This record gives sequence, C-alpha cells and structure tokens, in this order.
Amino acid sequence: MKRLDQYEKRILSAYERNELKSVVTSEASLRRYREYARATLTKNRRVNIRMSTLDLADIQARAAEEGMPYQTLMASVLHKFATGRFLERRSSLTSRSRRTARKHTAV
Repeated sequence: MKRLDQYEKRILSAYERNELKSVVTSEASLRRYREYARATLTKNRRVNIRMSTLDLADIQARAAEEGMPYQTLMASVLHKFATGRFLERRSSLTSRSRRTARKHTAV
C-alpha cells in the first residue's frame, strides 16, 4: 500500500473525525455531476492503437504513480483532451523516462 504524505494524512484525519463537508449544495448540482460521471464512465467502444514500447512503459509507470490501471489512465487522458479539459504537467518520472528513451534511440 502507498504511504501517505503529510497532506494526505491531514485529509484522512479530517475524514475520520467527520470534519469534511460536501460541496454540492443543490439537487440540480448533484444531478449534473452524476450525469458527468455517467457520461465519463460509459465505455461502449473498443479502440486499438500501436505505440512505442517506451511510451507504453512511461504510461504504465505514470498510472502506477497515480494508483490506477494504465488503460484507465489512457481513457481518462483521451476523454479530457476530447472535452478540452486536458492540462499537462511535468513529473520527474516523465523527465527520467525521456532521458532513458533518448539513450536507447542514440544506441
């Protein structure tokens, strides 16, 4: 099991003391968010893609870092991109993996 950092420990502690409050205040908001979840989680088509071994390894490592299956991560990234909500952020994992990829390409 993943060790919790200080921020996560504070959240867990607040949860266990029942200090967290829902931010959804109206039934309309709750209905809207349920519809978002339903649309996001509905998977009725299969897609096959070809990609480099190094890219797949990077995706699998990032998914492990996030604590989710790599297929779920890929579907989430594609969904965010398709809906215009994709925000890229760098991670040390990606930088490290890219250095390894350049090393393999140069050989």
